[in-house]
Amino acid sequence: MPLTYWLEHAWLGARTASGLVLTAGADGRIASLTEGVPSPPPGAEILRGLTLPGLANAHSHAFHRALRAATQRARGTFWTWRETMYAVAARLTPDTYHRLARAVYAEMALGGITAVGEFHYVHHQPDGTPYADPNAMGEALTEAAREAGLRITLLDTAYLSSGFGAPPEPHQLRFGDGDADAWARRVDRLRGDSHTVVGAAIHSVRAVPADQLATVAAWAADRGAPLHVHLSEQPAENEACLAAHGMTPTRLLHEHGVLGPRTTGVHNTHLTDEDIHLIGSSGTGTCMCPTTERDLADGIGPAVALQEAGSPLSLGSDSHAVLDLFEEARALELDERLRTRTRGHWTAAALLEAASPGGHAALGRPDAGRLVPGAPADFTTLALDTVRTAGHGPALGAETAVFAGSAADVRHTVVGGEHVVRDGRHTRVADPAALLAETIAALLTEGTDARA
Repeated sequence: MPLTYWLEHAWLGARTASGLVLTAGADGRIASLTEGVPSPPPGAEILRGLTLPGLANAHSHAFHRALRAATQRARGTFWTWRETMYAVAARLTPDTYHRLARAVYAEMALGGITAVGEFHYVHHQPDGTPYADPNAMGEALTEAAREAGLRITLLDTAYLSSGFGAPPEPHQLRFGDGDADAWARRVDRLRGDSHTVVGAAIHSVRAVPADQLATVAAWAADRGAPLHVHLSEQPAENEACLAAHGMTPTRLLHEHGVLGPRTTGVHNTHLTDEDIHLIGSSGTGTCMCPTTERDLADGIGPAVALQEAGSPLSLGSDSHAVLDLFEEARALELDERLRTRTRGHWTAAALLEAASPGGHAALGRPDAGRLVPGAPADFTTLALDTVRTAGHGPALGAETAVFAGSAADVRHTVVGGEHVVRDGRHTRVADPAALLAETIAALLTEGTDARA
């Protein structure tokens, strides 16, 4: 039976409209959208505020949520942070990862996110032995997303080396499959549906030997699947790649057929002019994760130059030091202002494009992220009467969402035409905060203290 929603205001990409009736069909897609309806029709669900297409979190490591605030007690670098991350990864089981991810994905839904790209590399038991079901960890994630009401693109990640052909270190054993062919055989057992897209990822040029990059790229190309890769997040990665191969990571990926329109480079921070040209001219996407990039002191990537070169932008929360796609969109512009000391690199509408349709496209859902008939009925409503958003109403819809709003201002999230968040409360996970507290406390207190 079709569901009917009355939207007080809605962002339609180029403009904000008021008084809309949206019907969602049994297939979970928008059946019709009618403007100019000043009051709700009988029986309609009423969404007061500004309704936006559902946001897409294009880069997530769900278990990193356990590290929020726990790594802020001392100085350090990305590399020292990574050691703490390994300690948490070592304690995950399919059951604990399912519970933690369900809470994390519920937190995402509460912030208006309707689809997540999970960059997944914790595959096996801590000693590297596969579980009875070799995809038990990945299936724990897809089931967690389903229970939390989110669509998921499981970016199953090839992670084969501790660095440019060196064997995995002990804490990396559970990430690897031995070689890319074994990785492909395991991933072939995963199945997608309307809720789950199965994609691929190359962890980094450090972690997949050069002679195996093409195997991962070919797997994704043969299936029309999205392919993501951590790219030039750290100068040390670039220096090691130059020493090993005499070229930058971007050039190495280009030489092995990894770049292209289905591929997204995550971070793309420390790039040469040639790197920017190779990424842009190939149509390779760029997923920026500003809150993580600043949390880890990674640097500010050349997002403006990349987009001008032809690289579509998307956004991710990565380590979930902050889990707020409005903040990611805002930070993209504000970080660029700090770097250049000028304002106005992107309009608010362009930043919402990266946060919604750009992200969905990067996750293999090019029809999502628009409030138009035929698109998935995935949308979120931002309150316009909070202490953060009050004052301008719908006249500055996109600007209010990006430069004033936050995840805390989300009142409703609808996925496939069904309420996942209603009036600021999750309809499927009774108490996400309590579940987060329980699961994270267990991970941080088991064995060695991950906060040390």
